[in-house]
Amino acid sequence: MLDKSSLITLAPEIVLLALACLVSLVDLGVKTRLRNLTYLLTMATLAAVAWLTAGYAVQDQTLYAFGGMVVSDPMGNWLKFFATVAMMVCLVYGRPYAADRDMLRGGEMFILAMFSLLGIFVMISGSNFLVIYLGLELLTLCSYALVALRRDNATATEAAMKYFVLGAMASGFLLYGLSMLYGATGSLDIGTVFKIVNSGQVKHQVLVFGLVFIVSGLAFKLGAAPFHMWIPDVYQGAPTSVTIMIGSAPELAAFAICIRLLVEGLLPLALDWQQMLMLLAIASLAIGNLAAIAQTNLKRMLAYSTIGQMGFVLLGLLSGVVNGNTLSAANAYSSAMFYIITYVLTTLASFGIILLLAREGFESEEISDLAGLNQRSPLYAGVMAVCLFSLAGVPPLVGFYAKLAVLQALVASGQTLYIALAIYAVMMSLIGSFYYLRVVKVMYFDEPITASTVSAPMDVRVVLTLNGALVLVLGIVPGGLMTLCAQAIIKTLAT
Repeated sequence: MLDKSSLITLAPEIVLLALACLVSLVDLGVKTRLRNLTYLLTMATLAAVAWLTAGYAVQDQTLYAFGGMVVSDPMGNWLKFFATVAMMVCLVYGRPYAADRDMLRGGEMFILAMFSLLGIFVMISGSNFLVIYLGLELLTLCSYALVALRRDNATATEAAMKYFVLGAMASGFLLYGLSMLYGATGSLDIGTVFKIVNSGQVKHQVLVFGLVFIVSGLAFKLGAAPFHMWIPDVYQGAPTSVTIMIGSAPELAAFAICIRLLVEGLLPLALDWQQMLMLLAIASLAIGNLAAIAQTNLKRMLAYSTIGQMGFVLLGLLSGVVNGNTLSAANAYSSAMFYIITYVLTTLASFGIILLLAREGFESEEISDLAGLNQRSPLYAGVMAVCLFSLAGVPPLVGFYAKLAVLQALVASGQTLYIALAIYAVMMSLIGSFYYLRVVKVMYFDEPITASTVSAPMDVRVVLTLNGALVLVLGIVPGGLMTLCAQAIIKTLAT
């Protein structure tokens, strides 16, 4: 199984693994406060990996490696590219914050970030239950360690403990569901499972029993209600430089394994998992948007916002198959992919502003901490406002177009139930816009709590400005990214 073509197919993962190990060895000799050398080597590694994955994505090829256990296809390669860029942005935003809080005594943050990304890659590339599960465990173990990075901080260690306990439970759900499917079909290979399930030779009740556990595990990873309990506590308790990592790139991996397991492996059971996703979407939209209204902590509010936003992603995923007809699948799944990519983009800028305003001994986590931000820095207030308007779905920002694409996929199905779901989603978005607009009001109309101007390192300033600009530009001209998502999904599902 270890042949040359397999090694070439997995070149991004191999390069990332080798360089992450090399950087961790080099870091042993680095003693500076900001870990400059480790940081530069990490960014160079991620840039090389991003270049590799972009090259593979542009080739538009689907290649299998290691006996079909992993796959390199357009959807996976583009998701890996965006995840790598997102991780680079997280490190740019998070390094000054981490240095101020003595989190860079060692280079763990950079090394764990790279191994988290490797876990994301393995999850995205997995075409076998075991490979997907190994990637998931690699990502989650690194995430637990990152959340507990401030080991002298009681809030962070408590959040890490909650994350570990609930994460272990969700992993158990997913593993149990996968073992049920293996027991029923006799295979761990996603393509083989699809053929066996499609043949109708396996008892339907056994498959559905396993499917319930799989969907529960996936819902936890996406942060969908009622499996959302970890998100507010972990987002609030983790250092903000870590919150941005666990709230951005891993969402792309969660979307990928939803496509791999539910669409590529269990499409014949679409009628069953669609009903589960529908309940999860309804609960996520309601709990996320209603609970966020009561929050005064900005990170906790964004956590509940995430739960509500995942409701839209689930709506996109469930609208791909209509009465067994898959004609609208590409449109629906590409709208969900577009939604998750643009959500990650907006989340990065939102948490980037929180990281920017935080300084030593001051976390800037309360909504009131943003009071009068416009008077202190019109640019950063503008970036934050653009992000919040985008999350609320205000035109012409990218969040509006993402919501519109999902709603169009629902309405295009022609089903009364799906149209009712679209109306429900719009109503929940309208309710949710309240808590986003409340933050904008605080930034522009409240008196500032301090007269000091906001300063930031040059790299943070440039990346944050570009990030905010992209949220606006992609909303005005979304066609390029939408076409990319559509082509990636079509070519991936065609194989």
